[in-house]
Amino acid sequence: MANAINWFELPSVDFKRAVDFYAQVFDAELQTVDMDGFRMGFFPAADGGVGGCVTHGNGNLPQEAGTLVYLNGGDDLSVPLARVSHAGGEVVMPKTSIGENGFMAVFKDTEGNRVAFHSMG
Repeated sequence: MANAINWFELPSVDFKRAVDFYAQVFDAELQTVDMDGFRMGFFPAADGGVGGCVTHGNGNLPQEAGTLVYLNGGDDLSVPLARVSHAGGEVVMPKTSIGENGFMAVFKDTEGNRVAFHSMG
């Protein structure tokens, strides 16, 4: 098993708002599809890499409690984290050292999901 995670989905109340938020935070376009009312906005991922998406219409609801998904913060998570507030989210825990495992930060997106970043720098 190469990865413990193969896919993740972050639910949204307002799909366009959520896609716009993550596009701003990652400074990247999210490709979107609509399959009979189930909408998905795909995060950029390398071929063979772990991917995920923002969803709407699948019955899932955003939440602050429960599973915490760590998104790739790149070389330095300070870069995407600095865009969170400007894009309409809220930084819950600033960039924090986790020793030899790098750094983490936690934020709340525009939909109310609690999400984290991880980076080695």
